[in-house]
Amino acid sequence: MAAPASALVWQPLAPADAPAVRALADTAHPDLPERTEVFAEKIRLFPDGCRKLVHNGALAAYGIAHPWLLDQPPPLDTLFGALPANADCLHLHDVVIAPALRGQGASAAYVAAMDAVARAHQLSTLALVAVYGSDQLWRRLGFVARNTPALPAKLAVYGPTARYLVRPV
Repeated sequence: MAAPASALVWQPLAPADAPAVRALADTAHPDLPERTEVFAEKIRLFPDGCRKLVHNGALAAYGIAHPWLLDQPPPLDTLFGALPANADCLHLHDVVIAPALRGQGASAAYVAAMDAVARAHQLSTLALVAVYGSDQLWRRLGFVARNTPALPAKLAVYGPTARYLVRPV
């Protein structure tokens, strides 16, 4: 039985959560694998954007976001070392909700939290790469497709269904 929406409280992720994040990521993105240390680094570099939902004592959803550069989707499975000093957007790198928690507003709650994070860091845009047809969900949350001549080549690594979407904060 699914948890009621009121029980879904996004909590901070910690680097120690990275193995559980990777395990959930591997179920959602089998064709886009990332190493545990890549997840851990993103959490360390920008904890404000990294959240989780716990259900029945286990990590059942996560969201990882960090400051980045608009129209520059970050490379997958890459250690950054540092975030760009001239970041102009909050990039929602990955949001995964386990099936048991879907349809209860978890994605909308995460986006609302990231709106607040972006405003606190003076970033006026949320950006993401939608994969596997998830752009329909993101469009319902106010994201729109953004196209530039350079984006198709940059999105190729994300697969044939990848779409770059943005939303003003």
